[in-house]
Amino acid sequence: MDISLDKKSSTEALIKVKLNESDYQPSVEEKVKDYAKKANIKGFRPGKVPTGLIKKMYGKSIVVEQVNNVLSKSLSDYIKENKIQLIGEPLPDQEKSMAIDWDNQKDFEFDYEVGMVSDFEYDLSKKLKVKAHKIELDRKGLTETLDNVKKQFGTVSNPEESKEGDDLFGTFNQIEGELSNESLLKWDSISKKEQKKFKGIKSGDIVEFDIEKLLNDQHDLMTLLDVGHDKAHDLKGKFTFTLKNVNRTELAEVNQELFDKVFGKDAVTTEEEFVEKVKNTVEENYVREADMLLSRDLRDLLIEKTKIDIPENFLKKWLMVSNEGKITQEDIEREFDEYARSLKWDLIRNRISDDHEIKVENDEVKERAKLMILSQLGGQGAADQLKDHMDSFADNYLQGENGQNYMKVYNEVREEKIMQLIKSKVTLNEKKVNLDEFKKAASN
Repeated sequence: MDISLDKKSSTEALIKVKLNESDYQPSVEEKVKDYAKKANIKGFRPGKVPTGLIKKMYGKSIVVEQVNNVLSKSLSDYIKENKIQLIGEPLPDQEKSMAIDWDNQKDFEFDYEVGMVSDFEYDLSKKLKVKAHKIELDRKGLTETLDNVKKQFGTVSNPEESKEGDDLFGTFNQIEGELSNESLLKWDSISKKEQKKFKGIKSGDIVEFDIEKLLNDQHDLMTLLDVGHDKAHDLKGKFTFTLKNVNRTELAEVNQELFDKVFGKDAVTTEEEFVEKVKNTVEENYVREADMLLSRDLRDLLIEKTKIDIPENFLKKWLMVSNEGKITQEDIEREFDEYARSLKWDLIRNRISDDHEIKVENDEVKERAKLMILSQLGGQGAADQLKDHMDSFADNYLQGENGQNYMKVYNEVREEKIMQLIKSKVTLNEKKVNLDEFKKAASN
């Protein structure tokens, strides 16, 4: 047997495997004997079938099977022994494989394209600087939040004709294209100049508009039209909106009934307490949002600052082959930049995790599962009532979906630990912002 690595570049290579008859024949003979013992062939007692007959009947398929077994193990061992860090899986030369004469050939040659990771270094030091946003709810943000709360707990009706402030449910259609989606158009998301088009319309009415002028924030198209981030930015041209329903909300009155609906029975008893609790709750929620934004910015910064060469041509080919016709070359070209960024981040965080020996223990996974379950069941208020059952709840959840739930929680804990380490190593410049400023930063 002979295995060699022919490097085409720092990230792409060809592994050549040459097998002689002596490399696979012993396992073929062993398999033939095994077949002879188990075969049930008319005219022969069990275990007494001649090996010559077995070879005649099954010899070719046995050779194919054993050659592939030896090939797979040899290739895997070679990659491990030579510490070749692959991306994707080796791709066999199908044309060469199809040309094999299994009836007469004794020696075989196989070629595999492989993609590799170039060696890279990351910088995790105070020289890396990133903004850490601290949200302070100003009067405007507080007023908007209170209005949203009153709207959320208000009374909804479906009048025949729309007026200012109504949300509109209907179908969006691209005039020169195939894009179509049924969605809710929120009044506050419509740009001021376009709002007049949507006043005084009834079910069945059609409104034509320019998609680039419709919304205050183009990112809202992602939800409205069910499209990805890049497509939302690139959309142009005329669309129509066909109205199905008008949704009108009468704001809830600020009274004890609203206090109880939002925070529970008698948790708040005055309007001043209500406003303060809403403010504190929103700011606490945005602490989590700000932390998510910080994690995103740190990830983007590390990707930008870390030079990693990846085998782009190989990866595009591997994605096409491994997805077995489920995606097109156009799909790959369109999504490849985002895929490459995700791949680079995986490489960077895995290296950081290895270098700093980040570990996740089973107890940590279980505790995170308990917290997640408690949040779904009502938070700390449910903890005392369910404390004797939480271990079994967590175990049942983590064992579900053939272990996928366990890996999901494990990866969340691991990611959090990696990000905590990164935050402790770099320079975080705190910047106080109001709600609008934070939303703008988060949408970039």
